[in-house]
Amino acid sequence: MERETEVARIPVRATRALIADALVAAGLPQPDAARCAELMSEADLTGADGHGIFRLPQYARRLKAGGFNKRPNIAVSRSAPATALVDGDNGMGHLVMSRAASEAIAMARQSGAAWVGVRRSNHAGPAGLYAEMPAAAGMIGLYAAVANANHMAAWGGAEHLLGTNPLAIAVPTGDAPLVFDMATSIVAYGTVKKYALRGMRMPEGWFVDAATGESITDPAKSAAGVLQPMGEYKGSGLALMIGLIAGVLNGAAFGRDVIDFNADDDSATNTGHAIIAVDIARFVPLETFTAEVDRHLRDLRGSRLLPGFDAIRVPGERRAACRDERAREGVPVPAPLLAQLDKLAAELRIKPLRAR
Repeated sequence: MERETEVARIPVRATRALIADALVAAGLPQPDAARCAELMSEADLTGADGHGIFRLPQYARRLKAGGFNKRPNIAVSRSAPATALVDGDNGMGHLVMSRAASEAIAMARQSGAAWVGVRRSNHAGPAGLYAEMPAAAGMIGLYAAVANANHMAAWGGAEHLLGTNPLAIAVPTGDAPLVFDMATSIVAYGTVKKYALRGMRMPEGWFVDAATGESITDPAKSAAGVLQPMGEYKGSGLALMIGLIAGVLNGAAFGRDVIDFNADDDSATNTGHAIIAVDIARFVPLETFTAEVDRHLRDLRGSRLLPGFDAIRVPGERRAACRDERAREGVPVPAPLLAQLDKLAAELRIKPLRAR
């Protein structure tokens, strides 16, 4: 099981068009489908391969099964000048979080900072997408969420009670925003699914067998294992705290209440998120802040290296380079995924990807 599959390079305009057409065919209104396609395409461009077109067959399946509300009434309740709660009405997570980010930015413009909690949402793609939205508006953005399935245990445990609960922080620079995006597990579960799709063996240490504690390297057997947290007890603790502030605080699912949306197509997941926006200008002029960020980044990149390292890389550097390269060369789509997308296009009676 060491094979790497053939990969086709597809222009992003084609992948975006397929996503939009498929979501419309599955029941989403066209403007909503276009917004989801835009964000899913951005995930692919920035290298979050487990969150872009890879998810399209699953999203279409859940839309057709009733797992997503195709026409949600996304409601915002402002509880104070700097706090709000968004009820997603079980809509597509990309739509719900786009609304939540917009609210956070608008509130921070008024109050200097804003904390927006979200409940009754769904999987929304990579965390960095939403942390970057306040940063693009000249703010600091922080985003966290309860993952849509539990694959981890409390450190030392063997029961799936924690998700890979992601965290992202973004700040503006003199160029593109600096975006740090991480799962609290040693690797995002979307990466595990990508390994399974491509028939690749996982590295030692990602999963351990829940009964024996031995390492699992076959992604097809990952359900029998426990995904390990990053940094051992630190990752486990961080996943717990994110679950409490993005889930419990908002009346959203956490722990035993989490629905595994990989295995369940028709149940509402009640996914919880939290997004924070901080207006930099309330502390220091934005131009001063970005100039200082750039200065410190130059110091870091130019600092002395340890033996065995060829460069110092800062958060988001690979993300930005990946976006540039894929915008030019196309999005890599492995053969097994391409076959799934062709099947989906046939079922939905839309033009297949390679014909676009």
